[in-house]
Amino acid sequence: MQKFDYYTPTKVIFGKGTENKVGKEMKKDGAKKAYIVYGGKSAKKSGLLDKVEKSLKDENIEYKMIGGVKPNPRLSLAREGVKEAKEFGADFILAVGGGSVIDTAKGIAHGVANPDTDIWDFWEGKAKVEKSLPVGVILTISAAGSEMSNSAVLTNEETGMKRGLSTDFNRPKFAIMDPELTYTLPDYQVGCGVVDIMMHTMDRYFTDLTDCQNDLTDEIAESLLRIVIKNGRVACKNKEDYHAMSEIMWAGSLSHNGLTGLGAPMDFATHRLGHSLSAKFDVAHGASLSAMWPHWANYVKHKDIERFARYARNVWGITEGTDEELADKGIEATVEFFKSINMPTCFSELGIGIQDEDGLRELTNRCFYVKGTKVGKLIPLTEEDIYPIYVSANK
Repeated sequence: MQKFDYYTPTKVIFGKGTENKVGKEMKKDGAKKAYIVYGGKSAKKSGLLDKVEKSLKDENIEYKMIGGVKPNPRLSLAREGVKEAKEFGADFILAVGGGSVIDTAKGIAHGVANPDTDIWDFWEGKAKVEKSLPVGVILTISAAGSEMSNSAVLTNEETGMKRGLSTDFNRPKFAIMDPELTYTLPDYQVGCGVVDIMMHTMDRYFTDLTDCQNDLTDEIAESLLRIVIKNGRVACKNKEDYHAMSEIMWAGSLSHNGLTGLGAPMDFATHRLGHSLSAKFDVAHGASLSAMWPHWANYVKHKDIERFARYARNVWGITEGTDEELADKGIEATVEFFKSINMPTCFSELGIGIQDEDGLRELTNRCFYVKGTKVGKLIPLTEEDIYPIYVSANK
């Protein structure tokens, strides 16, 4: 087993009704003035925000709110939140929502703690996060894993760039997870979440494993994928199946807190391919990933055919055939699963239409933050590699 660092300081409070504990948890972390970040009307209509307000009032915690966070979270709203939270004197940021809300809250926390730095400088690598405000989470969407991860993504509407930032200052202090809060999600959003969870593990599982095979890490990753596939089928038919929704929620956290990739480099090429799509077309993140993964997999599978064969055997239970045949069958099984939960596997199914050559070149260019660099670890991809992957998906 190769050496690794594993740091997951987030406290998890899991189960029915746990959102009512938010005030007490914040009080433990010294909160006196909280800035609450949420998404749309559902948090209000469901009564969740009323519960949050009562819990904070019971602990004498002052608060101010900002709503309107959208999927593919916007830099402009995060900047607005920084301004408001500073003026309010916030000492704690609370996210009530899914990955986009949580990532926005992380950006606001960094901005308040570093008032002389524009937060986009952190995402562009022009500045390093060295301090931040504490962030707490009440999770309402099982997908991004941001409630336990060191990452956050923002989209700059002015430049059309979607970028991720990884730093341990992104780790929330606590994550409250009540699976019942996910019952009202649209079917499509449940499917997108299932894909996102799978990709956070698969982008760690399919990577350059030269001299870094970790058996326990692999077994954990394969088990998580089987659990998500099994319960994803149930959840996409019945969103009020508590067992299925709770298994998916916990898997979402474990898929992106580092556990499923210990001792190996992360690939995340599929995420970069998907980010390019969601930044340009504002499509759902999970849908962008399901649209791209099969085409990436078919392009890179030759680099480690044994790994793809193992995936077919241990995740999908496919045992008949050569390694090459198993690899193809495992990819096809993944495609069929995506389709079974109404997730797209190409551009036309994603709803963006067939792209012309200029459009494909633009998508390719968007994948590279710095010209001349490469994307991914299993095969470090150049522009000449990424373009044919987009061509494959362009149908």
